[in-house]
Amino acid sequence: MDFDYFRILLKRNLFMTQKYRPLTSVLVKPSGPDCNLNCTYCFYLDKAELFPETVSHPMTPVIQEEMIRQVMQQSGNAVSIAWQGGEPALMGLDFYKRAIELEMKYGHGQSVGNGFQTNGMLLDREWAKFFKKYDWLIGLSLDGPEHIHDRYRKDKGNHKTWRTVEDKARMLLEEGVSVNAMCCITDYSSVKAEELYNYYKNLGLTWMQFIPVVETDPDDSSKAAPFSLTAEKYGQFLITLFDLWIADFKDGQPTTSIRHFESVFHSYAGIEAPECALMKECGAYVVIEHNGNVYSCDFFVENRHRLGNIRHDKIINMLNSRKQDDFGKAKAILPRKCRMCPWYSKCFGGCTKDRVKDPKDNHQPRFCAGYELFFEHADTKLKSIAAQWKQQQIDIQERAQTRGIYNAFDDLVKNQK
Repeated sequence: MDFDYFRILLKRNLFMTQKYRPLTSVLVKPSGPDCNLNCTYCFYLDKAELFPETVSHPMTPVIQEEMIRQVMQQSGNAVSIAWQGGEPALMGLDFYKRAIELEMKYGHGQSVGNGFQTNGMLLDREWAKFFKKYDWLIGLSLDGPEHIHDRYRKDKGNHKTWRTVEDKARMLLEEGVSVNAMCCITDYSSVKAEELYNYYKNLGLTWMQFIPVVETDPDDSSKAAPFSLTAEKYGQFLITLFDLWIADFKDGQPTTSIRHFESVFHSYAGIEAPECALMKECGAYVVIEHNGNVYSCDFFVENRHRLGNIRHDKIINMLNSRKQDDFGKAKAILPRKCRMCPWYSKCFGGCTKDRVKDPKDNHQPRFCAGYELFFEHADTKLKSIAAQWKQQQIDIQERAQTRGIYNAFDDLVKNQK
């Protein structure tokens, strides 16, 4: 980059006040950037440069225990832990069995949700039975049918991986594990929305998450890599996918789960979107690396966004630090055209990292044109679904109030007898 994006934004951001963030979720990198694959579009393998002291980067038992102790003791009634990488399965199953023991040891009766994002290559039925027993949600990186998945997702020896990963998906489903298909959308796959949707549905993966890929060209840092998704193609992809999703509704309810559309629906229902890319500010969670370092975001594991280390600092304090607050508010610094856009309150400019991966965009929101296409297409239907949902909530409340009145009347009659 030819200038420090965040430094310039934060100088314009000093008037904003800080708000308190509860500790509700963390993203943990137990194996650091280590992975058994070598995916073309991966942005995390290069993070090994931050930890040159060792070749591999497994989290030690001491760091694991301190991290879980803090998470459990500093969170409220519910907390989620997302185990990610690299490839988190490199740690071995015993590491996660101990994680459960530590969650029980340090918990205070709260609800704990564990998520596990994996390429699936190392999983077997023992892993699957563990996931099922403790109700872990698995995000399986499966980019679709063979010709799509194997285009970019190969192992260290440049071997294809699709057959193995699809077999692992079937195995997980057979064991009753909750599996979310994680699909990275590239320039190649962006025109294959219908093929992707039907592939996952027919496989039994009815929970789907589609992630737009934008990375800087490793051979020319002045532009995005050739596989990166453009705004127009992303917009058309969302439109096709949305129509397929709507067509599969039954009795007014979705039969498939697509995270992006469900997050968008939240904003139409007047609720903050759970997907951070659609939030007004970033910074609702932190990333904990294998050595205890804490960073502002998965996409910004960089020295300038390091908040501290759990060996010396509390996670809750780092989450609520001025540095994290400034990072989160940088997202809201947008061009006037964004702030005046009728769809601003639905996307809030998208993910911050997409503004810095393609320097020629001059750090503008990457997918504006795509969001415009999508919202213009889906707005009427989303408003209708939201209105139906709101009416259902009113009906539920009225029924509950009516039951309360009847119950009170019955009690009064019984007391009089």
